[in-house]
Amino acid sequence: MNFIKNNLANAITLGNLLSGCIGAIHLISGDYQTTAFCIVLSLILDFFDGFTARALKANSNLGTQLDSLADMVSFGLIPGLTMFKILEPFGHEISGLQLPFEIKYFGFLITLFSCLRLAIFNLDEEQKYYFKGLNTPSNTILIFGLYYAFRHEEIFVHLVNNSILMIILTILSSWLLISPIKMIAMKFKSMKLQDNYPKIAFLIGAIIILIIFKAVGIPLVIIYYILISLIFQKQLK
Repeated sequence: MNFIKNNLANAITLGNLLSGCIGAIHLISGDYQTTAFCIVLSLILDFFDGFTARALKANSNLGTQLDSLADMVSFGLIPGLTMFKILEPFGHEISGLQLPFEIKYFGFLITLFSCLRLAIFNLDEEQKYYFKGLNTPSNTILIFGLYYAFRHEEIFVHLVNNSILMIILTILSSWLLISPIKMIAMKFKSMKLQDNYPKIAFLIGAIIILIIFKAVGIPLVIIYYILISLIFQKQLK
């Protein structure tokens, strides 16, 4: 019984990893809808592994390391692979400029910085009630959500088909992962209303965006998340 209690959260984390692996394979084959399902499943499992560990009082260093390793695939490899797919049609060319290498590999800059972000997070004891920099799940939702809206709804066509803008997004996304900007975390330090204004403002805005724009609003929610975090910088502590 103790064995199950001590390892249930780790089993959920491994489920996150498996979902990320399956999502990556389907993304390579062009089945972006299955990848979308796997990302959602990984998000759910990523939430419940920590929730389960706290509820069962089974937190451990092993669980912390497993969580980051699983996130590295689900929320590190997948966004990098998504940008790889976006940049793939451009070949060696960026807006007429010929390069000695295929620009698609530049997309994995997001994967490298995701790895760096996860390592920094594991060593930083300050990020209890807020994130420092954009967390990897949010970054994955931003990058893949853009690709999904492009493929599923044929939205953001002029953005996705512009190699310069996609390179800029790759660099910006990578920087945000390790930036010093404080970002809202859905962890409640207290139940006082004034302490939770940033979270309330984000949740209300996110719901409105999704109601209006539906699936297309998914990357817009992350952009709103970044903006609302910038507005409430002083309240995040």
